[in-house]
Amino acid sequence: MLHELTIRNFAIIKSVTISFRRGLNILTGETGAGKSIIIDAIGLLLGERGSADFVRHGEKRAEVEGLFELPADSPAFAICEGFGVQVEADGMLVVRRDISQQGKSVIRINGQLVTLAMLRELGPWLVQIHGQHDAITLMQSEKHIEWLDAYGEAELADTKQEYARLYNAYRKMRQDLERMARNERELAQRIDLLQYQLKEIEEAALEPGEDEKLLAQRKKWSNVEKVFAGIEHAYQALSGEQRGLDWLAHAMSELERVLPYDDSLAPVVEAIRSAYYQIEDAVHSLAQLKEQLEYSPAELAAVEERLDLIYRLRRKYGKSVNDILEYAAAIQDELEEMQHYDERLQKLEAHLAELAADLAVEALELSSKRRELAARLAKAIEEQLHELCMERARFAIEVRQLEDEQGIEVAGVKRQINANGIDQVEFMIAPNPGEPLRPLAKIASGGELSRVMLAIKTILAASDQVETFIFDEIDTGVSGRAAQAIAEKLARVARHRQVLCISHLPQVASMADVHFLIHKEIGEEQTVTHVTPLSDEERVIELARMLGGAEVTEKTKEHAREMIQLGKQRKAVNAD
Repeated sequence: MLHELTIRNFAIIKSVTISFRRGLNILTGETGAGKSIIIDAIGLLLGERGSADFVRHGEKRAEVEGLFELPADSPAFAICEGFGVQVEADGMLVVRRDISQQGKSVIRINGQLVTLAMLRELGPWLVQIHGQHDAITLMQSEKHIEWLDAYGEAELADTKQEYARLYNAYRKMRQDLERMARNERELAQRIDLLQYQLKEIEEAALEPGEDEKLLAQRKKWSNVEKVFAGIEHAYQALSGEQRGLDWLAHAMSELERVLPYDDSLAPVVEAIRSAYYQIEDAVHSLAQLKEQLEYSPAELAAVEERLDLIYRLRRKYGKSVNDILEYAAAIQDELEEMQHYDERLQKLEAHLAELAADLAVEALELSSKRRELAARLAKAIEEQLHELCMERARFAIEVRQLEDEQGIEVAGVKRQINANGIDQVEFMIAPNPGEPLRPLAKIASGGELSRVMLAIKTILAASDQVETFIFDEIDTGVSGRAAQAIAEKLARVARHRQVLCISHLPQVASMADVHFLIHKEIGEEQTVTHVTPLSDEERVIELARMLGGAEVTEKTKEHAREMIQLGKQRKAVNAD
């Protein structure tokens, strides 16, 4: 429930703190006093979009803060835990929202910053606001299925979950099939392209790392003349008369001749001898290389041609021969998969048919349960309407299925299908005796719509996991006995839940457990809205104003006291 609401610098509200209680909290005041502003402020705490227009003129920011107490079984605990927000065991939750002059919003839950999306996920589990907009949704027949499913939420949960699983799988597979059908021509073109590419690569007969080997060969053959000249010059410098090898032999001979006279020359002689034999081997190798190294223009041309082919393939398929070979392997796999298109298509169609059959079974079960629920809910709403001074009204809920050649076959007939099943649900009403049942959207007046909505909310209140309901001028368009009936119905809902109700009717205000007056104070330079909890005598004066208009007389005050007393008696009777 909502324990306390604090509003600062919000529209024409300077600073207000309202302490709500369990039961029926009534807010009244003259038109334009700021009642809707209170609802707007609470809406911000539930995730509605903020605006710079909310900031009071001359102030830097608007602030709204609410203190909520969560029931032990509230889904809000798990939601907060998912956000990383700590909630104490007592279930107390502080939601705060600040809006700057620029319209930027800062949101905190128990002091922790959260996003607007997070607040919107949490908000519906804190408070439900019902107003004239809900009456409008009653006019939208496509929304009626949501009201019916909300009534049977527990009974439908497992069936709806299984249906949703099958429907999502069915829709995805159907989309896959449609995409395959649309792309059949593109598929054929793709196969032709890949086959051409694969043939081109295979005809090249590439080997891993071939481009690197060819580059090395080209480097060698492109410089063969320089290599040959270098070898020849080196060979000539070492071999022949009066060349390097001759001089080494001469040096070795001279030293060997004098070695017997000086033993210290032995290491030098050995070094020269070793050098001589090594250079002799080198000269022999150079001679062999000269014979082997023959310049071949044809071989270089072959290397160049091969490299040119590889460069062309690289521009199309990869940065290296290895990349090209990997691409070829990938398109080979893709071709094999595409060439089994018909087989895959048949498997998907068979699987889709199986899913459609399972989905039809689940849709029929869901529809059957909805029909049972519709009969029960219609009867319950009709009973509530009788208590709301529509004694002769008849109410029914029509559950029907439409044929559609593009749908799924259910019991031998192609049925239209969507995420909610195969059902179309519409509320039907005959407000007066002798009239046929007709769609609610076509014949109900504003007052009748308000009573139908209140009837539904009364039925759902006991099982709803939300502790706080707000009814914003739900009594619009009614008066007299109907107004009294609405007042008693609101009091009955308030036995199970905390109810906040903005009303213009004295019959509703007389049933209040706590009554707040919203009034506007107009000064020379500013206008300020105040919210004041009323004492017993102040309640009498406010009800007298609501009864008699601007002038409060002793007679209207006496009437107001009588209404308050009768209200207490009716609540006591209903409690019993």
